[in-house]
Amino acid sequence: MDLKSQNGRTNFLSDGFSVTATEPWFKVKVEVIQSYLRAFVMNVSAKADEIVFVDLFSGSGLYSLGYQKQIFPGSAFAALASELPITQWILCERDPESLKLLHRRVDHFFHRRNVAVVDLELSHLTDKFRKIITPARRGHTVAVFCLVDPFNFEMPLAMIDSLASIGFNFLVPFTFMLNERLNYQYYLQEHPERLLRYLGLNNFERLAGVQNNLQFYKRIVRMYQNRMLVMGLNTALSVHKVESRLMEVPAYYIGLFSRHFSAKAIQSEANLSGQLQIELYE
Repeated sequence: MDLKSQNGRTNFLSDGFSVTATEPWFKVKVEVIQSYLRAFVMNVSAKADEIVFVDLFSGSGLYSLGYQKQIFPGSAFAALASELPITQWILCERDPESLKLLHRRVDHFFHRRNVAVVDLELSHLTDKFRKIITPARRGHTVAVFCLVDPFNFEMPLAMIDSLASIGFNFLVPFTFMLNERLNYQYYLQEHPERLLRYLGLNNFERLAGVQNNLQFYKRIVRMYQNRMLVMGLNTALSVHKVESRLMEVPAYYIGLFSRHFSAKAIQSEANLSGQLQIELYE
């Protein structure tokens, strides 16, 4: 495995182990996430003594366009390869094989960084973070940027609320399988309990009348945003074009949620890169 810097960018070459194949829009999403992270760091660096990056779903760290035709870092490795003044990185993963590769790749590339690789076990996650992250105290502020990007509905809103209680700020790309086969009816009829946990709801009353995937998608995002507002987090949404056979909608949202910092100010800073499209599609 080799790591080279060309024109200020980091290129990861194949290490002979498995790499997750993705569609082109996924690489663009990683770049947008980095824009948000840079804006977050710029916004909080004068107020925080420590800045912590958390990726709850890091995968194995590397991805490719097609079958290893072009290998690129996921959001966690892109953050690690940056020169941002982040004091600690915490990378989580649930899949055992991906977790093993994540450990191997972090040890190889980033052994000089302050990195913790964590088995994502939701039942004890908040307690794990309490032990790993230096707690904020009087005269010492810790700002946590937490990426929640599982490409599914696996993260319950109750866990987000629990992590918010210990000071986490969240970036949530609203991306998940949504196409002709895995459509809105599939989620409502085959796995309703998972969707209810994701939204923190007891019933689907607010999803009544949904008639297609796009309507379902936009309503899910709005309901999630409203739930975050009820939990006391301020919010900002941006929308980004997508061409995908996995997620057949014209665009996807990314949400920024925080109790401690202005989400709109951070989003505005991120927009300076020209990568974001703030206007919400109807």
